[in-house]
Amino acid sequence: MSVSTKKPSARRKAESIPCEALVDALPHPLLVIGKDLAIEYANTAAEDFFQMSAGVLCRHGLPDVVAFGCPLIALVEQVQRNGTTVNEYGVELGSFRFEAAKLVDLYGGPVPDAPGRVMVMLQQRSMAQMIERQLTHRGAARSVSGLAAVLAHEIKNPLSGIRGAAQLLEGDRTDGDRTLTQLICSESDRICKLVDRMEIFGDERPIQREPVNIHDVLDHVKQIASTGFARHIKIVENYDPSLPSVPGSRDKLVQVFLNLIKNASEAIGEERNDGQITLSTAFRPGVRLSVPGSQARVSLPLEIAVEDNGTGVPTDLIQHLFDPFVSTKPSGTGLGLALVAKIIGDHGGIIECDSRPRYTVFRALMPMADSEATQATAEAQA
Repeated sequence: MSVSTKKPSARRKAESIPCEALVDALPHPLLVIGKDLAIEYANTAAEDFFQMSAGVLCRHGLPDVVAFGCPLIALVEQVQRNGTTVNEYGVELGSFRFEAAKLVDLYGGPVPDAPGRVMVMLQQRSMAQMIERQLTHRGAARSVSGLAAVLAHEIKNPLSGIRGAAQLLEGDRTDGDRTLTQLICSESDRICKLVDRMEIFGDERPIQREPVNIHDVLDHVKQIASTGFARHIKIVENYDPSLPSVPGSRDKLVQVFLNLIKNASEAIGEERNDGQITLSTAFRPGVRLSVPGSQARVSLPLEIAVEDNGTGVPTDLIQHLFDPFVSTKPSGTGLGLALVAKIIGDHGGIIECDSRPRYTVFRALMPMADSEATQATAEAQA
């Protein structure tokens, strides 16, 4: 009688593990949707994602959990109708439990031997995209810095000579010729102003950091906007009063948020009477990013957001919004948001934009001052 010495196959080992345990071990949210869009199963990751227990989720239908018109509903219905796998990428998924829509990839397919049931897996993309775009924005800012240095030396000096020569010629010319010399002067001035804006990118000096109360910055910017370009728009504050200070330059942070609020007011327009801009701050202790080239992880717990109900950003521009010379305005130079990304990057933070019609939000994630970071860590460990 022979005795088998074969080891159990990997397949048989897997069969000994309960299927539910395997599904719960998945790091991505997974749902099983049945008839009438009823939620029949949710794994542990789905509980965390939707901020509801599996028991609560399974007492509701999918339309009760996600926002009205959510693409996830259409995806499930398409799989039920055609019986084929459907994938969608870069989908904004909203829910009454979310403070803001989440950017996800959706994977849906029919459940074998269970007609009408659909298994859906969601993969959140927002943080991965923040890291990727952070590096892209900094690379773009460095390119503009080099271009700014060239422009400052190779364009401004010749322009000064051209303008001076035009002014000398203007005294001995007829009225018709004076129009041409004045045109030369005005166009020279316009190019100089553009170069002056570009020169800001060439400033590579380190920021003189000091603890800055971001609420003081936002209040100052709000006062400027409310008495000027945004006087016809309602500006709402939603602050976390316990927010620690940001290490950086107050003047540069004023420049950043003044630019964002000005863009928000222009997106709303002057003809609307229901325009609203919301300034919000929050503490997000779980946000940590890897530093390229090292093993260090930087904590960016301070979230400052500028939200508006304007026209939104075109989908074909959203990926390149912080690149130089990209603008949604007919007469824009495309340098404002590139400068915003540079300043936020110089402060050690990142900035991200989510947009759809009647909803656009710019979120800046920033570090907190070292002394307060040490104190917060000590209090958390106490």
